This record gives sequence, structure tokens and C-alpha cells, in this order.
Amino acid sequence: MSTFTSQLSGFAFVSEPLERADTLRDDADALSRLWPDARVLVLDQDGTALAGDDGQPLPLTGADLGGGPGTAIFLGLRGEQAWFSLEAAAVTVAAPQRVDLRQSAATWSIADSTAFCYARGMSYWQSRTRFCGVCGGAVTFSRGGFVGRCGQCATEHYPRVDPAVIVAVENQGRLLLGRQANWAPRRYSVLAGFVEPGESLEQTVVREVFEESRVRVRECRYLGTQPWPFPGALMLGFAATAEDDVPTVNGELEDARWFTAEDVGAALARDVEDDGEGIRLSPPISISRSLIEHWYRQQVA
Repeated sequence: MSTFTSQLSGFAFVSEPLERADTLRDDADALSRLWPDARVLVLDQDGTALAGDDGQPLPLTGADLGGGPGTAIFLGLRGEQAWFSLEAAAVTVAAPQRVDLRQSAATWSIADSTAFCYARGMSYWQSRTRFCGVCGGAVTFSRGGFVGRCGQCATEHYPRVDPAVIVAVENQGRLLLGRQANWAPRRYSVLAGFVEPGESLEQTVVREVFEESRVRVRECRYLGTQPWPFPGALMLGFAATAEDDVPTVNGELEDARWFTAEDVGAALARDVEDDGEGIRLSPPISISRSLIEHWYRQQVA
């Protein structure tokens, strides 16, 4: 599989992806043959994964669960082994605990947490596509779980994500950070917002930054992407330069301010030893953190 290098690095859910093996999705016989030796991730309705006493994913195979793929989602291949995900309600499996996706990024292997991210996104899409948005008819899934077909009007539904820009905005050696009221105390991050119909990504950057902070973006450039299924977003990372405006919030954010490289460096140091003062930054698993670190490295180079 070809890979492309992002200008950002260090965030979760993008490395060591499965080979999606699209051609196998139409081959029910092949999927049935792969099933006994396949690895199966089992997800609860809330998107958590069934895990063992050690907090690692249950090492379930198709043979452990019996039968055939049925309603399982075919995720792809890792080497010769197929990977599927399945709803916990469809099987009888005792699991000592559940692990959420954020926790998996810190405690599972990179490959397993990336596969979990993929499975969670697909599971969420299916759970929101039980009925047709055109006529209200019941939807059934085929092609390994990747096509939903309405039994009433025959409309086909395909997996979707919600694209959102996330932006490190700079002005004269300062970084624009904001916080939402429901975040952990002192937590700040770069600004973000969803793409609207009829809008380019660059237009979204300009609009969202202005709506949230009244700061005017002059130019921006793309840096990297992270799938973020909380519940179904795709985060598109940008760096931008802006006018020398005073950040002003109007309710979407609780606060937005310019921060110097010294401020950001001190915030990064609080990951190791929190002095109880000053801001905290988004967690290392997120592209928001990578954007901040990317900006900071440029300032201190």
C-alpha cells in the first residue's frame, strides 16, 4: 500500500493501517473462508471495545465466535489475516472491561488502536443509518458492511465522515488558542469547525476563525489529517497567518487569546510537571496538539 507523509506527526489513529481490500467486500465466499482465522473487534453500543483483564482488546477470532461473518463489518487485511468488527449485542462474550478509543491510543499497540478507530467510525455510521433518510424505510447492509440499501425505495447509503478544519493561527510570533466552557480547567487548544456545503477548506478556515474569535485570517496552508470518530469527524489540519486583531468571543468559545512561544513552551512542560498555573494543552494523541508543537518548533528553531 502506498503511503504519503504528512508535515505533522505524533498523533494517533493514522499509522499502521489495515489494507482495506475493497475487492473482497463483494466476495461473500472469500469472507466466509477468512472468518475462522480472522481477528474480530467487538464494540459496545457506546463505541467502547471489549477488553481483557490487562486492558488489551480481547484476542477473539471468528472461530471463537462461531458461524460466519453475518452482520460483521469487514475492515480489511493485516498480512494474510482478515479483520472484522462486530456489535457486542450480536454475540455472547464475557469481557472484564471496556476500553474507549482515547484510552486505546495510550495503551494499545499503534496498529490495534488505528483499527479500533476505523471500526468505531464504521459502527457509528451504521448505527445512524438504520432507516433511510429519503423514505424512512429499513436499511440493510451489504458489501462487508459498506453499503446500506433501503428495502423500500432501494436508495443506497455509503459510509460518511464530517470534515472539519483545525487551525494553528499565528500573528507576529503568537499563537491563537481558545477554550470551550465544558473542557477541563485551564485547557486550551487551536480553533476548529465543520465544513459547510458549498465551501472550500480554505474558506472554512477563514470563516470559522472569524466566527469564533473575530480574528481575520490572511492565508493558510494544509499540513495533515486525522480521523477523529468522536463521533464521526475527519480533522483537516492547517497553519494560518492572521491580522493583528484582538480575539473576541461571542459564546461559542469561553475565551480566546494570543499566546507567545514562551507561554506555549511552559504549557508543554506541564505535561511532565504541572505547576497548577497557566494553561494546559490538548492531549498528545490529537492533531490539535501536533499543530501546536509544529508551530512551537518553528518559533524556537
